Amino acid sequence: MHTTLLGVLGLALLGALHAQDNIPVQTDFQQDKLTGRWYCVGLASNSHWFKEKKHLMKMCTTTISATGDGNLEVTSTYPKGDHCEKRDSLYTKTEQPGRFSYTSPRWGSKHDIRVVETNYDEYALVATQISKSTGSSTMVLLYSRTKEISPERLERFSKFSREQGLTDDEILVLPHTGEQPAGEA
Repeated sequence: MHTTLLGVLGLALLGALHAQDNIPVQTDFQQDKLTGRWYCVGLASNSHWFKEKKHLMKMCTTTISATGDGNLEVTSTYPKGDHCEKRDSLYTKTEQPGRFSYTSPRWGSKHDIRVVETNYDEYALVATQISKSTGSSTMVLLYSRTKEISPERLERFSKFSREQGLTDDEILVLPHTGEQPAGEA
């Protein structure tokens, strides 16, 4: 029985790793063109926190800047109640351009982040596989340089999210927020 369970778990892990390898990365990724201000206009995830909080989520602003050693500093400012909160993350480059890793200092989760596709001046589609001790989850983000994005880009985001195994209930186009209070953007 124990051997059978380990075999099933091994196959499940192998399947998850294989699925992760099938997530594409932007061809000829140009990191310097990804930097700057983005709006997160779409979010899809099968994580527990997303299911619990999605009714509260709104569009946030994300600023991406390159570090001297080729990593990315990612600062997201999002509304929470009557104020805005900032979250800073350091995405560490990997050997594959357009692919980064991140470990959450708060939760210990490991993130495999891939810039799936972008034209740099309009949109970016980013997929993240998250692994932690309680299991794994998938997250897909749609970034836009403006608060508005074309219906074609929204459809591409939804289609790609479904290709990653996410359901329509797990795909969210984020509602607009007001401007951030002065000094908080």
